Amino acid sequence: MPLPPLVEPAAELTVDEVRRYSRHLIIPDVGVEGQKRLKNSKVLCVGAGGLGSPALMYLAAAGVGTLGVVDFDVVDESNLQRQIIHGVSDLGRPKAESAAASIREINPLVHVVIHNEALSNDNVMQIFEQYDLIVDGTDNFATRYLVNDAAVLLGKPYVWGSIYRFDGQASVFWAEHGPCYRCLYPEPPPPGMVPSCAEGGVLGVLCASIGSIQVNEAIKLLAGFGEPLVGRLMVYDALEMSYRGIKVRKDPNCAICGTHPTVTELIDYDDFCGGITDEAADAVQGSTITAPELKEWMDAGKDFHLVDVREPAEYEIVKIPGSVLIPKGDIVSGEALSRLPQDKQIVLHCKSGVRSAEALAAVKAAGFSDAVHVQGGVVAWAKQVDTSLPTY
Repeated sequence: MPLPPLVEPAAELTVDEVRRYSRHLIIPDVGVEGQKRLKNSKVLCVGAGGLGSPALMYLAAAGVGTLGVVDFDVVDESNLQRQIIHGVSDLGRPKAESAAASIREINPLVHVVIHNEALSNDNVMQIFEQYDLIVDGTDNFATRYLVNDAAVLLGKPYVWGSIYRFDGQASVFWAEHGPCYRCLYPEPPPPGMVPSCAEGGVLGVLCASIGSIQVNEAIKLLAGFGEPLVGRLMVYDALEMSYRGIKVRKDPNCAICGTHPTVTELIDYDDFCGGITDEAADAVQGSTITAPELKEWMDAGKDFHLVDVREPAEYEIVKIPGSVLIPKGDIVSGEALSRLPQDKQIVLHCKSGVRSAEALAAVKAAGFSDAVHVQGGVVAWAKQVDTSLPTY
């Protein structure tokens, strides 16, 4: 059902604004009144990456009066395949600053607020309080739960999006009018169960598909027209070119927005979501080497068996010399354990060290007590040992 406009209208539109937004003004559902509400709106975009790029650009073009950008990362080459708000000249530049420059180029009438910092328990409430609406473009579970909980505690609506390979999801979470993120996902997936985009990849243009849905929902909420995605999850499959909507009901037992909430303040989200399983955390204790140490072992002629636990597509991009590919799934399932030599020390690595830690736990449990894994994986090797290799 339609919801009342989130923002009161500004006093007026200037002549320049009328010219710029004329295609909005002649839409009856938007009109001058709706455009005035957009002008008076303050929207924060969490992340200036894959989803944040199209979201910020179209929010700016639409005439949202104040746009906040919170991001602590810098632009690198692997971003440019999908994060279209940044360009080659922005490499090495803080993403928040790069995004702000692009926003000003798209629409100088927009006031941009830069938050060049990581969102955390220490700053999220103070940052969110400044805005009417949050657009969540994050790519990790800890920050998603942080965004949700802060929005619920402050009574703020937020537009959520998620992307992976060819699949995308989007919804609007607003505890006062429907479910929150915890109603849909009460618990995060087990550590290592769901790979990130950095591990599994994402089709670049998928960001535009989901980011544009997020902006569409943001505009509807701010101006007060249409049927927002409150209580509905939009699922997009780019391979089949299909959209489907799934109803999401408010959970009366939700930990934060339910009848008897157990979460009444911000919690330790890294601990709640977990980076690796307890078994992996135990396994890596005293069984971790660095990329330079691996190189020293190679130069000294040490006899060991180097196993790359990434996926075949990643192995084709870049590899450590002498490594043998055995994907983590085959090791954890036990299927590939028979392929590991009994008379050599096993050394595992992945892209960054998370998957190899999980594989290490399985290998140690199978009796390879002296096995180790490489901290930082192939990325650390490319940065610290052989800088001629690409990273991804």
